Formats: sequence, structure tokens, C-alpha cells
Amino acid sequence: MQTIIGSGGAIGLPLAKELKKYSEKIRLVSRNPFKVNDTDELFLLDANNLTKLSEAIIGSEVVYITIGFKYDLKVWQNLWPPFMRAVINACKANNAKLVFFDNVYLYDKSSIPFMTENSLIKPPSKKGEVRKQLYEMIMNEVQMGSLTALIARSADFYGPDTNNSLLGEMVIKNLMKNKKAQTFGDISKIHTYTYTPDAGKATALLGNTPDAYNQVWHVPTTKEKLTNQQWIDLIAEEMDLQAKIQAVPKWVIHMLGIIIPIMREFPEMAYQNEMDYIFDSSKFEKRFGEIPTTPGDGVKEMIKYFRRLNTGR
Repeated sequence: MQTIIGSGGAIGLPLAKELKKYSEKIRLVSRNPFKVNDTDELFLLDANNLTKLSEAIIGSEVVYITIGFKYDLKVWQNLWPPFMRAVINACKANNAKLVFFDNVYLYDKSSIPFMTENSLIKPPSKKGEVRKQLYEMIMNEVQMGSLTALIARSADFYGPDTNNSLLGEMVIKNLMKNKKAQTFGDISKIHTYTYTPDAGKATALLGNTPDAYNQVWHVPTTKEKLTNQQWIDLIAEEMDLQAKIQAVPKWVIHMLGIIIPIMREFPEMAYQNEMDYIFDSSKFEKRFGEIPTTPGDGVKEMIKYFRRLNTGR
């Protein structure tokens, strides 16, 4: 049994598709679970109610955490630590391996221009402090020998079935409405993005590779060093449009936060868009020989997805 907690999201969905290669027993756990494969077992779980979490994990050989809580600092501080503690305890009780899908918020600001699995862990943000806490909870258990786990880490991502990516929400959707593509920060800086189907495939492979455990892995991510300007140009060209761009300055984000609560959450992470952001996945590629999807091919599939959403077909 391989169990995904947070099964319907941008990573959980491609992960469920890929796990079919390894097992016929896949359990999908979320607030509103739906089948991805015909044989999937569904388990309804509200992550705010931790009493049923152990039941969701019973019988699992591998447990994947791909859940995403509301992008709100107080929510993260209140929900993530007790949730992860409950997951760890349930995995230990059921002798299950843990795979945590993580982001780069815990890395030191100086590491962002070139991130590896060995980058300094010194988060410059409060959200990053939460991610550091989760990392330490898992790896402390690993070091004590009480848990078998790995962390699969991703850059900002893009791709099909990805409704919360900046490239999708602020670029493709706006261009489809004949509006200007919007960006945060300096569009002349390099920004590498992880393609979600690559992330799902890599996470499934890691979870089913015994010697991949008890360490951190960066999932395959393009080595093409495109700036945000070039990403937008690539998208516009594929859509046969002339890209018009509106760079949203930080002070505007602060102003929007007065009336749009989620916008209050972006300024502390703005540093990631004000410098080169290069995510290196050489460790994974050398170990498994996997080649990341090119930006050109990834953008084509992402645009197809948003066009299907727009037309309902």
C-alpha cells in the first residue's frame, strides 16, 4: 500500500499516476479524494482533524506528504507542526516509510542563486522557519533510527493541473484575457521552475528506491537558465501573442494586501524574485539518469491545460 496525503493537488495528482507503475494498492487521502487510477482506494480526511490520520496510514508501506495548507503564515505555524508530528508518529506506529515533498523556503538567502541539497539551512522568512522546523522533525527521527524517510524538494513549479503557479495564474490566464502578464520582482533575473509531471515521477521513483531514503533530493529541474522575461516570452510565443508585461512592485503588493488577504503573504518571500534563482538537481540526474522536461515542452502542456479549463473540453 502506497498512500498519498494531499492527493488531489499539483504534485499529488501526477504522483498517483506514476505510482501505478509500482503498486496496485494506492490510497488517496484528502478532504475531497477522487480516483486517479481505477483501483485507487479513497480516504476522506480533514487535515485539521488529526484523530483520523493514523487510520489513513494503517497498512501503508510508504506515505507521501504532498498536502498544501492555506498560504497564510498563522495557518502554517498552527497546523504544520502538529500535523507533521502526527504523521511521523503514525508512520512509526505502522512501520511505514515517509516521503515529504518540500520547497526551498528553508534555504539561506545567499543560497538562492544556486541551490543544492547541501545549501545552508538558514531561512530568511517566517514561512521558511516553519519549513525548517518540519525538516528538523523528520531528520531528527531519521538520525535516531526511529523513522525511515526522505525529503523530495522542488523549485517553484509549473505544468498541467497546476492552478497556483505564478506562470499559470499571472501569465497564461492574463494573456488569455488579453491582459498584461504580471510578475513580481526583477524579470531580468534567472528563475528555474520544476515541471510538475517530472516532480511526480521523481517522487514515485524515490519512494520506491530503498537506498534513496534518509537523505534530501532535489527533483529534476531544467538546467536552462531562463529569466522570468524569457519564460513569459516563451509562453507568449507558444500562444502566438505579443507579450506585454506589468512588473508589480513590492509597495503595490503591500497596498493590495489591505484588501486582498493572500497578497499580505508575498512580500516576505519577494527576495526569491529579486535575484537569480537556480535550482540544481544534478544529484538526482546522476543517480537515476532522468532528464528534466525542457521549458518549451513543459510550457506547451501547461498552455493546453489552461485552454481546456477555459473551454471546458
